[in-house]
Amino acid sequence: MVCADIDPVRAKETVGLVVQAGGEGLDIACDVTDEEQVRELADSAEKWFGAAASLVINNAGIGIGGNVIGATPKRDWEATLSVNLWGVIYGCEIFVPRLRAKGSGGIINVASAASFGAAPRMGAYNVSKAGVLSLSETLAAELSGTGVAVTVLCPTFVKTNIVDNPGIEESAAKLATNLMKWTGVSAESVARKTLDANDRGQLHVLPQVDAKILWLFKRAVPATYTRALGLVERIAR
Repeated sequence: MVCADIDPVRAKETVGLVVQAGGEGLDIACDVTDEEQVRELADSAEKWFGAAASLVINNAGIGIGGNVIGATPKRDWEATLSVNLWGVIYGCEIFVPRLRAKGSGGIINVASAASFGAAPRMGAYNVSKAGVLSLSETLAAELSGTGVAVTVLCPTFVKTNIVDNPGIEESAAKLATNLMKWTGVSAESVARKTLDANDRGQLHVLPQVDAKILWLFKRAVPATYTRALGLVERIAR
């Protein structure tokens, strides 16, 4: 497994976990917002594997939230879209041609229930993840019949360190931390469900019950869903 992270220390830590599990790993420092670094990552991975990667997971992401649209700093929009959306775009643009040429394998893009949930005060994050969802659905249509499976992961709260970001307003970070503690599931359980889904050729993965409920509610009665979100926002104010 090739483990890439903007922080080389974390990349090494991940490789250590792979080795503990009985596998082999290569750690590479990579900033996914830099197209050339992603291209170098693909080249290094192909050289190390001796062939094109069989599975690509675009997982890098940051959390942003707490401000309404119109009061969200431009730097937060730019940072969120650079990592959460452009990072996935670069991963797809660079790795997909190699998968297509290979005629097999898979690609997993990590989005979020925010991609369709559209919760207030999460505009930049919602937009970035909605882009990943749309990109993945488009990619699945384009790769149909090629032997390459596309999966997009749309979880709610998973117990990770994503809220450890100064771009998340303090009260929003506290709420997210509590929700993660009370309702969040382990990253390992989500990873297993997602990998199994990709093996089956399943496009959408909503690993928790609340994610499935939101998905069905939004699709069944979109106008009512949006009004309900507005009511919650007014009560919160």
